[in-house]
Amino acid sequence: MTTRWRSAAVGGAAVALVVGPVGAGAGAVYGWDAAAHTRTATATAPAAAQTPTPTPTPKTTPTPTSASDEFARLTPAVARQLDDAIRKVLAEAKIPGVIVAVSAPGKGEYVRSFGIADKGTGAPMTPNLNMRIGSVTKTFTVTALLELVDDGKVGLDDPIGKYVDGVPNGDRITLRELAGMRSGLFNYSADEGFYKALTSNPERPFTPQELLDYSFKHPVLFEPNAKFYYCNTNLILLGLVVEKVSGIPLDRFIDREVVEPAGLKHTLFPTGADFPRPHAQGYTNQTASGKVENSTDWNPSWGWAAGAMISDLSDLRSWAKTLATGTLLTPATQAQRLDVVDAIPGAGYGLGIFKVQGWIGHNGSLPGYGSLVLYLPEAEATLVVLLNTDISYENQEPSTLFGEAITKIVTPDRVYSLPAQPPS
Repeated sequence: MTTRWRSAAVGGAAVALVVGPVGAGAGAVYGWDAAAHTRTATATAPAAAQTPTPTPTPKTTPTPTSASDEFARLTPAVARQLDDAIRKVLAEAKIPGVIVAVSAPGKGEYVRSFGIADKGTGAPMTPNLNMRIGSVTKTFTVTALLELVDDGKVGLDDPIGKYVDGVPNGDRITLRELAGMRSGLFNYSADEGFYKALTSNPERPFTPQELLDYSFKHPVLFEPNAKFYYCNTNLILLGLVVEKVSGIPLDRFIDREVVEPAGLKHTLFPTGADFPRPHAQGYTNQTASGKVENSTDWNPSWGWAAGAMISDLSDLRSWAKTLATGTLLTPATQAQRLDVVDAIPGAGYGLGIFKVQGWIGHNGSLPGYGSLVLYLPEAEATLVVLLNTDISYENQEPSTLFGEAITKIVTPDRVYSLPAQPPS
């Protein structure tokens, strides 16, 4: 079998991996309905379509519809369409289990889980499970950095060399370029030595400096700001900046200054393999043997500021709006965050955040888990997907498969599709 190394797609904190066969089937499909009822909060209904007055003009120009009008009302019929689409992805991609929430004011709420949380026991997925969120962690780390910007303690155009020694091109790479994935540094998780170290002993801890060492032994890939290249190394450096400037460990700063102010109750930055119960078991083929294994208790320290965090559906639904609307930041800083530039086909990337067809947020992937956290501002719509595998299907992140299938139904003019980053 021919294999190739790939680095994580946009949003994926996944290590460089050997793409192999998709893992074993998920078995029976279970459905768990937490909210078959529609949301009771009221909102102004879209105005009824008016009958046009006849005119002699042979053609008329249709009135543009807003994103809110385009968002499907989550009726029982639409819910059945979503059920069918999600089950289809689950079966075709052989994904063990998935949790999904879609909602918008005045349109209703859809919360479901499908499949199994544990292949060993057959326990079904339920919406209350804690999950590893991979690169959604980046949204928390960059928010922490931007809070320091608002406090006047750092500047986005400061060179990283002002805070961390030994960075290639450190006198020219800025914090803005790190947060925007335009530094040119090599992605440590694409290093073969790192991959071997992780898969040979996945319970071992990694320090941030060890991760940087895997990157810095490689030459830079391009000049700062020359182009986009998704790179976990960037976030490790930003995490170190937050620690140095704040004077406290990154996990404590994020908990105190981001998680608590955002009102999140089940979101944490573990310092080891801690994983609060209840949680789903995770399954990956990023293993020394290439076979699918249970990665639930792997130590996520290798992802650190780029991908180590844990959360649940309820918190991430709240975080999607907080992140996209900039609740924790000044309007000026949030505007800089959302100043997206072309990244890969169909997607723009800002500062630790992407925008795809109007949807703003991030995805995440690390061995055994995947996530997708999105917000559509015009409709005030939220979409969150959590699953217990990272195994790609037809070279696509599994979270992307669900995001695309769901948005084809709820926002057919704004379909979420995020192709894997092309090789650098």
